[in-house]
Amino acid sequence: MGLADVTNARCRAGSRPACPSPTLAAGQSGTPSYLLIRRNGAVTPFDPGKITVALTKAFLAVEGSSAATSRRVHDIVADLTGQIVASLTRRADSGRTFHIEDVQDQVELALMRGEHHKVARAYVLYREQRARERSAARPLAITASTLRMKTADGTLVPLDEARLAAVIAEATSGLADVSPDTILAESRRNLYDGISADELALAPILAARTLIETEPNYARVSARLLLDKLRREALSFLAGHADQATHGQMAERYGDYFEAYLHRGIAAERIDPELGRFDLGRLKAALLPERDLQFDYLGLQTLYDRYFLHVRGTRFELPQAFFMRVAMGLALREVDREARAIEFYRLLSSFDFMASTPTLFNAGTLRPQLSSCFLTTVADDLDGIFKAIRDNALLAKYSGGLGNDWTPVRGLGAHIKGTNGESQGVVPFLKVANDTAIAVNQGGKRKGAVCAYLETWHIDIEEFLDLRKNTGDDRRRTHDMNTANWVPDLFLERVDADGPWSLFSPDETPELHDLYGPAFKAAYEAYEAKAARGEMKVSRQIRAVDLWRRMLTLLFETGHPWITFKDPCNLRSPQQHIGVVHSSNLCTEITLNTSADEVAVCNLGSVNLLAHVTADGLDHARLERTVTTAMRMLDNVIDINFYTIPEARRSNLKHRPVGLGIMGFQDALQALRIPYGSDAAVHFADTSMEAVSFHAISASCDLARERGRYPSFEGSLWSKGVLPIDSIELLAQARGGLGLDRSSTLDWESLRARVTAIGMRNSNCMAIAPTATISNICGVSQSIEPAYQNLFVKSNMSGDFTVVNASLVRDLKERGLWDEVMVSDLKYYDGSVGPIDRIPNDLKTLYATAFEIETAWLIEAAARRQKWIDQAQSLNLYISNPSGRRLDETYRLAWQRGLKTTYYLRARAATHVEKSTLKGTDGKLNAVSAVLAAPPIAVPESAHGKACAIDDPDCEACQ
Repeated sequence: MGLADVTNARCRAGSRPACPSPTLAAGQSGTPSYLLIRRNGAVTPFDPGKITVALTKAFLAVEGSSAATSRRVHDIVADLTGQIVASLTRRADSGRTFHIEDVQDQVELALMRGEHHKVARAYVLYREQRARERSAARPLAITASTLRMKTADGTLVPLDEARLAAVIAEATSGLADVSPDTILAESRRNLYDGISADELALAPILAARTLIETEPNYARVSARLLLDKLRREALSFLAGHADQATHGQMAERYGDYFEAYLHRGIAAERIDPELGRFDLGRLKAALLPERDLQFDYLGLQTLYDRYFLHVRGTRFELPQAFFMRVAMGLALREVDREARAIEFYRLLSSFDFMASTPTLFNAGTLRPQLSSCFLTTVADDLDGIFKAIRDNALLAKYSGGLGNDWTPVRGLGAHIKGTNGESQGVVPFLKVANDTAIAVNQGGKRKGAVCAYLETWHIDIEEFLDLRKNTGDDRRRTHDMNTANWVPDLFLERVDADGPWSLFSPDETPELHDLYGPAFKAAYEAYEAKAARGEMKVSRQIRAVDLWRRMLTLLFETGHPWITFKDPCNLRSPQQHIGVVHSSNLCTEITLNTSADEVAVCNLGSVNLLAHVTADGLDHARLERTVTTAMRMLDNVIDINFYTIPEARRSNLKHRPVGLGIMGFQDALQALRIPYGSDAAVHFADTSMEAVSFHAISASCDLARERGRYPSFEGSLWSKGVLPIDSIELLAQARGGLGLDRSSTLDWESLRARVTAIGMRNSNCMAIAPTATISNICGVSQSIEPAYQNLFVKSNMSGDFTVVNASLVRDLKERGLWDEVMVSDLKYYDGSVGPIDRIPNDLKTLYATAFEIETAWLIEAAARRQKWIDQAQSLNLYISNPSGRRLDETYRLAWQRGLKTTYYLRARAATHVEKSTLKGTDGKLNAVSAVLAAPPIAVPESAHGKACAIDDPDCEACQ
């Protein structure tokens, strides 16, 4: 069945004349391209028409004979058939086979999702009746010993069931509460005579995945089974013929494989030939094959789908080779590069620290673009505008996330001297930038992504707010570009005072772009006086509160523009002696200077906080070791990096900024038995970030002693002994006070003296990025995020599978509460433990999900972290039952606490988990989403802006 047939099957009533009959279309397309495994092991062509017949019979059973001629039923059945077939074909394995039970599970799931509950019940009862009939009849099933496997050349050979059993037994070894017999039995259900090697490898993976929701350790089992598939794929590619190895066998072969992998990767132009000149014997001896076993399924599947090197889709990179390749790529210019490569490899493969996605993609390759974020300022002329758009394309090509400062571009109605005409403003150019981001998709690995920033005084600010709306002139909409407000303190002071706010075109007020704090206020008020005298060609005055309300309304309605604060970013910038921070980046954690001559670059990586806590608290010794090595790796990125434009290279070498962040924050809290919404969590956010900051600054100082200060060090806040904890006072002075705890616990005085005397290797050291993908690789919670749910379904290129909070399951087991009923309750309550009566209150508090935590706790924790960070943090805000008042209070609190930026607003809506009780399928839940429900303030349209979905690649551009 082709995709066109699926589409036809899903035609709505409005286009029925052009739609073929679902039954006819299904019958015509029931070709051998998709095969159905029947219960006796026989294989027949897959015929979607039989799905239509089964659905129709189910509706007839409930609604009577009139359903047969009902146009409504006909359309519902056609739509459901299309959904079911699309789901099956999307998840089809390389052999394009489905088991009959899988098809029936999808039928039941589609009926439940469509809320046809009576029909679904009738269908379930029918299935149970037929199962009893089959059991009574005791049909003879084909045995595994009679099955054959089809090799790559088409030869049929006996299926090696003994190896299948051995691989499953090895995958379950050492893991509690998992059953190899259960996986083997479920795997046999999907075997048939003539099965391909790929399908045979996939069968136990799919079997184990269905069990994850009942026991989290099956996620580890699934990963180990995927490893077996990957080993066969990689070894066969390198050998040129079918080859495979169990994990135990591979432990003996890993070194030889690694050497062959490097040579083949170099020959295929996937790996830098310089890596072949390392002392490979020394590196081979350092490989740790046992670390292949520490992945959860989501982490390894993520690497398999998007990170491992391949030739025409065939992966030939195993996990430890992947980590060693990245480590070698980062050690290329070290004196003893083998020793450093081993040091870097051990850190990466331990999951204590993980480099950012561009570094993982490209380290050790022919084009090592390793940097994560790029910030640009767009000039106010056609050459500058289109150069900026071209730069966006070049920077995005190799996985960079972009932040563009558009404030200098003159506004709508401004005079154009060259043509004696009027400007169309910034919006038409933003449309071009939007389409460029879509066109340059980073080699198919992930979408290009860019965020446009505009200051609140720009004359086009109101049109800018509307860019993400779903109504209006589509030529003045950017549906794929992120947008952010760059808000000066003066604006919020005017909001507080219910005062006026003046809008200008930057060609008439050029210095406003580069001013902040008291200097901005003085210049801005001077321009207001000038406008009052009628001396400004383009200006307008509005009520500040009205603009603020509109900003919050559009943020709520469309998810954009985000709210970021200009003054804290600049007043606390270590580099204010040499430039101005004009915007943040794609994910709002980078705050670096930009200009016409400099494109800011930042190089990211994140510490796994969970790996650095014990029952007694933070393990400072381990954290110091991790941060010291991580900072060296990040500093190396700057020199090794492949720069696509000269302005980026010039800036990066001059200032050498890096952004060390954290992930697994909520996991660390749960390990310490600290609820997210508590004073203890705020204190831990404070002290843990203090430790990261202390060790990061100390490591950069040590690198300065070894390698020299960064070139623009003199005159910086660092050179004056002003560390991030000290720069808070600069912001407090400008505002006349700042309500923020400024306590500390470490020896900052001695570190301050070292920095002043020795210097810093890096202008900036810390930034907390979203870590959307690398946290999945490490198996921890994203960044500083509270969890959406404790049980949800993740969707990726291989289908849907359950993710469950293993820590919660462990606690429930200890109290005798983990059973099938609990799984059902968690699904019914959307992964929340709050409404489940039999869960004790202490666990309800500890495992509260994002929308069950008061938003103020997120801001207070972020404010404590911001004390220690020289850049910013990607801070998502979660609000349950939002209102205009709550949004206003939330964002004002963020400003009052001195936060530099905020990221997505995520508001509670009708998210739900399937209430189905399907067996034998892992497609039980809807993927988590967070859509904005009802506007907090009167809005002109009913568009439903959305928060970032868990599997949204747009959120991965930083990490």
